Amino acid sequence: MELIVAKNYFDMSRKAANIISAQMILKPDSVLGLATGSTPVGIYDQLVEWYQKGDLDFSRITTVNLDEYRGLSPENEQSYHYFMMQHLFSRVNLPAEKHFLPDGMNPDSDAECRRYKGIIDSLGGTDLQLLGLGHNGHIGFNEPSDSFARDVHLVSLTEQTIEANKRFFASADDVPRQAYTMGVGTILQAKKILLAVSGAEKAKALQQVMSGPICPQVPGSVLQLHPDVIIVADEAASALI
Repeated sequence: MELIVAKNYFDMSRKAANIISAQMILKPDSVLGLATGSTPVGIYDQLVEWYQKGDLDFSRITTVNLDEYRGLSPENEQSYHYFMMQHLFSRVNLPAEKHFLPDGMNPDSDAECRRYKGIIDSLGGTDLQLLGLGHNGHIGFNEPSDSFARDVHLVSLTEQTIEANKRFFASADDVPRQAYTMGVGTILQAKKILLAVSGAEKAKALQQVMSGPICPQVPGSVLQLHPDVIIVADEAASALI
């Protein structure tokens, strides 16, 4: 693992965006694995800024997202599809047919997991996978568990994750209780992984991910097994490293 310490959230966003932009420039037809939540917003804003300046081209890029809530349509303002449209897809020249997310409205969860895994496999996996880190060490929606989930799967969210995500909803009662997510096996198939972490509340989780035992109770700890992981963390998040 390589750790890059940034001064603050803005600096973290810029440093992480630099890594993504370098990937795009070196391989214009890259497959990018994307994340949602508050952490990557600044990263996407920086990529959009460089696109608007003419420094980046998304026309040959393909994207696959980590996860999506079950039961939310793409038009729902709290869905991750809507989030990606607002923060990136509608702001750059990424073709509509080249960005993929799980279908939260598919009533057959097993079929949806197979469908989405098939898309990722058909693309040969991701060239670069962007990740955030949960307070409990989760990556994607891979929650602390007794075992690592390998493939795309449906997960029931923990109360801690529901509590963390309720700020995006009217109340905790409105947060979906299930979500589709790439499994850690799918994530580890990425050629390069970029983990972006911000805030003192993530410091303990980051410490466990980087130097704790590899265990499913801290899902992000599995990143220790990957040969090419770059962590960009601000000073607050890296305080315990």
